[in-house]
Amino acid sequence: MISFFKSCFEFSFKAASAALFGILLLIAFALSASMGSQEFYGFFRYDYLLFYALIIQACLLYLKLESWAEAKVIALFHILAMGMEIFLTHPQIASWQYPQPAVFKILTVPLFAGFMYSAVGSFFARSLRLYQVSFEKLPGFSNMLALAVLSYINFMSKFFVPDIRLLLFAWSVIIFWKTKIRFQLQQHQIQLPMLAVLIVLAFIIWIAENISTFNKIWLYPSQVETWHMVGWGKMGSWYLLLLLSLVLVLKILGNRSKDGVWTLKTK
Repeated sequence: MISFFKSCFEFSFKAASAALFGILLLIAFALSASMGSQEFYGFFRYDYLLFYALIIQACLLYLKLESWAEAKVIALFHILAMGMEIFLTHPQIASWQYPQPAVFKILTVPLFAGFMYSAVGSFFARSLRLYQVSFEKLPGFSNMLALAVLSYINFMSKFFVPDIRLLLFAWSVIIFWKTKIRFQLQQHQIQLPMLAVLIVLAFIIWIAENISTFNKIWLYPSQVETWHMVGWGKMGSWYLLLLLSLVLVLKILGNRSKDGVWTLKTK
């Protein structure tokens, strides 16, 4: 029984540590909500969130809680996410909007927005190292990358051509059906199906999304007049976005053997 509680504590502590970037952002979203659209010393709420996110990133690197290799992966994901944000918040698309002003922004997107996606990449990168994760029966990278790229494109192309989301879901189930995630807690080897882990993570991000929209970080069109919970269907979007982040992290930070075993690169 004691070993069980020690394992639970170790798992929770490492999970909180891996998600530190995201947790700190959510706290800032709630604490800064009262700022509204007001200007403070020439800057707005979104600008201060950008300064805050940059400080978090700098501290993680300085304290060696995040490696430069991990930071490079996260930066790449940040850039890809900003491109998608700019497209999807364009007035002619308006999938969602940032309702408050900002000095530092690109078109309709405040610069801090990319850090919300970076938090996801940071979680994956730090989790792999903290839990010493390995994968069994991981699909080939060309297969995973094709799925990730098409998922990314579909977020934007669905406004002009048929949405292939269901096909992408089916594809992911087929290639990851046998994939297992392995890590160790208190001398015990834990093995979990990758698909189940991705679904749980998508649900957690969906909760974070509700916290963010409640605090008016961004709003969907139906939330502008009166806030309501984000629809369950958004979990599917987060699931596909997680695949993109995960594939980038796995490709850059680890090695996959011919038999599908993935392990972190050794320094």
